[in-house]
Amino acid sequence: MKKIVILGSTGSIGTQSLEVIEEQKENFQAYGLVGGTNINLLIAQAKKFKPTWVGIQDESKYSELKERLPKDIKVVAGDNGIEEIIADSDYQVLLAAISGIAGLKSTIKGIESGKDIALANKETLVAGGELIMNLVKQKGVNLLPVDSEHSAIFQSMNNHKRKIKKILITASGGPFRDYEEEDLKGVTVEDALNHPNWSMGRKITIDSATLANKALEVIEAHYLFDCPYENIEVLIHKESIIHSMVEFIDTSIIAQLGYPSMKLPIQYALTHPESLAVKWPSLDLAAIGSLNFSKPKEYFKALSLGIEAGKSGRSAPIIFNGANELAVDYFIKGKISFLQIADMIDKALNNIDKIAINSFEDIVFVDKLTRDYLERSF
Repeated sequence: MKKIVILGSTGSIGTQSLEVIEEQKENFQAYGLVGGTNINLLIAQAKKFKPTWVGIQDESKYSELKERLPKDIKVVAGDNGIEEIIADSDYQVLLAAISGIAGLKSTIKGIESGKDIALANKETLVAGGELIMNLVKQKGVNLLPVDSEHSAIFQSMNNHKRKIKKILITASGGPFRDYEEEDLKGVTVEDALNHPNWSMGRKITIDSATLANKALEVIEAHYLFDCPYENIEVLIHKESIIHSMVEFIDTSIIAQLGYPSMKLPIQYALTHPESLAVKWPSLDLAAIGSLNFSKPKEYFKALSLGIEAGKSGRSAPIIFNGANELAVDYFIKGKISFLQIADMIDKALNNIDKIAINSFEDIVFVDKLTRDYLERSF
């Protein structure tokens, strides 16, 4: 029985992770659940899965949470409380699914506690990069990707000793993949959230619409697989059946295929290096019929901006990430248009000095600097 702590249990990845745990209850136990502000869902999860720990990021909800949960569940709130859960010695895997820069600190604490990390937080490696990978090596823990694309790369590379030529990251293209640039001027939040293939949270769904998510994934892949940016390529693949591919130096390409679902990468991160039988159907390639590929359109500028930020190094990826998070929030709130998301990112990258990153505090500083600058500018 493998015991799991889920950071972000009330989010999209967290809820699907609990579905996996329920389907594989003879193999997994939800040992700890941490939610953000959705107290009703967190309480429902706790009553169903009966974890040892339940935490909530919003400290103002602590008293209500404690009052409404059974007395035998340990209840905590805020950063200090969550760190107490992470430091517990009686579990094996920390599933890091708190979105945004907020998930970085808790992931670092998990690595420092010697836990294997099932990583569903893109920003951890985008912002933390070398700091995170050095800490992983120092502590001797496994960093297991939960993103479908990175899980696919990980599975395609697994146990292969051949030298890699290229990583091919696939992208659905989002709801606007067939739009021309002129068509993007009037799109709404509802349009951007209408993803054709995947069911995800609001922020990552809009990142998929701008292709900013692929820029984040390229940066992640660079660190996870120690692969030069020049050897990472993004392909639009509208069916979302091939989740990513690896080309070796002999031009052989190995891919991982499956229906668009996060359950498989979540489960593989929890079971690695083993696999478990599942209840969902096998992939029916004959029914799918054909698979299509194309290059990303150049006017989805968030993609190229993010990749260039990754290549620039230093604090540039943090500026890209912080600017994108704020821009998406502004778009959702109706403060800017869809195309202005890339404009905000571009403005931040061109006007904020790039510095070396030597600590978590440096990351927080650059993230705040980016947001403060843009809030004054827009």
